[in-house]
Amino acid sequence: MPEVLHVVLFRWKPDASPDQVAQARQALLGLAEHIPGIQEIQCGDKFSERSRGFQTVLFVRFANRQALEAYLPHPAHRAVVEQYVNPLREDSLVVDFESN
Repeated sequence: MPEVLHVVLFRWKPDASPDQVAQARQALLGLAEHIPGIQEIQCGDKFSERSRGFQTVLFVRFANRQALEAYLPHPAHRAVVEQYVNPLREDSLVVDFESN
């Protein structure tokens, strides 16, 4: 069964401080401790200018689609999104795909 990769690009509001963005990144990384099915999680800031204004990337690897489907509504995920991400987020782009 192919793995599932979940990639999210974030563009933060202009008034989001570096400390707030760092807290959001840390909270996202911490999801691996609370949500079964996360095989790998990485989060970092872009360094190239080809990102069309998106500043932070979240990469999560799951064993299968069922693990992704359980992650999205999970209370820990919802709490991080509501507390840390939504207050800072101006825009985001999500791509989910299967990898062989």
